[in-house]
Amino acid sequence: MMTNLVCRSAFVPVFLLSFLLSGLFPWEAAAENAQVLEVGAFSTAQAGGTYPEGWKPLLFEKIPTHTLYELVQDEGQVVVKAISKQSSSGLTRELHFNPKDYPIVQWRWKIENILEKGDVTTKSGDDYPARLYITFAYDSAKVGFFEKVKYETIRLVYGQYPPLAAINYIWESTSPVGTTVPNPYTDRVQMFVIESGKPKLHQWITEERNIVEDYRKAFGEDPPPISGVAIMTDTDNTKESAVAYFGDIIFKAAP
Repeated sequence: MMTNLVCRSAFVPVFLLSFLLSGLFPWEAAAENAQVLEVGAFSTAQAGGTYPEGWKPLLFEKIPTHTLYELVQDEGQVVVKAISKQSSSGLTRELHFNPKDYPIVQWRWKIENILEKGDVTTKSGDDYPARLYITFAYDSAKVGFFEKVKYETIRLVYGQYPPLAAINYIWESTSPVGTTVPNPYTDRVQMFVIESGKPKLHQWITEERNIVEDYRKAFGEDPPPISGVAIMTDTDNTKESAVAYFGDIIFKAAP
């Protein structure tokens, strides 16, 4: 998830570029003096209404069937419901802040089913009932000469750089919780298995991760600024169906 070097690319998936296509860093979190950044306050919206400011669809040109996202009320709170039927798309919000200022991401999610053919290690299994993306801004100091050339080419074509990398927190089918592997399409996206299997189906789960620590584990260095966040339910590779729910997403300063 470079316009059509999509999620199926060997270099940088299109969904990374999509975070930046409609405006560079329109939301400057660094300007806020808060302990908590509410980037996905879905609970403040109206069921059946529009998404909170800054959230927009993330569509892939080569995938004709899109996942349906809508605001619904569940257990007394407004959340995002995702219905995927052999489809793929997401919801994104562009951001820009130093993850060391707000290293903790917290979110809630719930799923109704896992994908029987889901497999984080294969392209054919690269589908998940629920995932949370965190993307990181391009930094020329962190890439080699040939990658710099690729990024500069993309900038000339699209007017700006795609993200440098992404962390993808996923609900997997069979891989053990704690598994961390490169995405089968590109090692610029690192997959973290946060939940796995059926034991917690139909339950709201609150997750919390230290992004700085996870980035260091995935890429062996400190992270550049965060450039975006996205939620996604996709089943286009496995040709299955999934239903998931996403609650509020916040970033928190370190204790």
